[in-house]
Amino acid sequence: MMLRRGPWPWRARLLQTPGTHGRTHPRPPMPQVLCVKLCRNLKLYQSNLYGTVVPSDEITINYKHGLPLITLTLPSRKERCQFVVKPMLSTVGSFLQDLQNEDKGIKTAAIFTADGSEIAASTLMEILLMNDFRLVINKITYDVQCPKKEKLSSEHTTEMENMKSLVHRLFTALHLEEFQKKREHHLLEKIDHLKGQLQPLEQMKARIEAHSEVKTNGLLWAGLALLSIQGGAMAWLTWWVYSWDIMEPVTYFITFSNSMVFFAYFLVTRQDYTYSAVKSRQFLHFFHKKSKQQHFDVVQYNKLKEDLAKATEALRQVRHSICDASRGIR
Repeated sequence: MMLRRGPWPWRARLLQTPGTHGRTHPRPPMPQVLCVKLCRNLKLYQSNLYGTVVPSDEITINYKHGLPLITLTLPSRKERCQFVVKPMLSTVGSFLQDLQNEDKGIKTAAIFTADGSEIAASTLMEILLMNDFRLVINKITYDVQCPKKEKLSSEHTTEMENMKSLVHRLFTALHLEEFQKKREHHLLEKIDHLKGQLQPLEQMKARIEAHSEVKTNGLLWAGLALLSIQGGAMAWLTWWVYSWDIMEPVTYFITFSNSMVFFAYFLVTRQDYTYSAVKSRQFLHFFHKKSKQQHFDVVQYNKLKEDLAKATEALRQVRHSICDASRGIR
């Protein structure tokens, strides 16, 4: 074999040497040839490795610098693309999302086990690469064979676990306070926003409560006036109009009627007839009636109050954590 320049000096091609025609010696395997395509500007030249060892549509997994390197052909551009995977951080969902971000022509992508069970998106890539799997892209199935990693010794495994624990502690110590500060700032903004929404509702609620309190107190005083009138009428009938012998049965039936009224109140409200319970119930009745008239949304007000209470409690816990972290650093 010899290399000869053709009519285009920037293209290289392989030709047979003279005198090789008619020989029956076995053909050597095709080598991997580095083909360089030149386009105008020399700075924009790109080199692609072509060979016959790996089919163009096969998905391969290799390890480089300890990280898995997944190589596959993008369906739209028909180009080989490599994805570096961080096994302990990347998930199946993030890997599929990277595929769709790289090639917009990928409409659907999923990963299944060798027996056809779909793998959840939250599965770590480290667990996925332990066994062979199937990658389905746009309804085309690719069988992926994962290379077997050498088993680490127990000492090396212990060292790796200790290293992971140390890195986790360092990351927590360096970034926890910054994260807590950002969360505190976010909670303060949320509390200010909730207070701004609650301010007009609080003013309207205060006016409705004042109106309901006045009407409730008026109703209580009206009840006291009726009882006073009833007592005065009974005394006048007993000592000035009739005698006690006549009025005694009347007072008995009046007392019995009041007992019936109290029992009916219990059947309707399922509450004992006490003055505090009656006042609270009547106050709520006036409050909700006035709220409908003033278009006061009680459900929205209660939800905002609950959100404000949760945000305030979360802010208190965050500030407590920041204080503990500051004391630990000191």
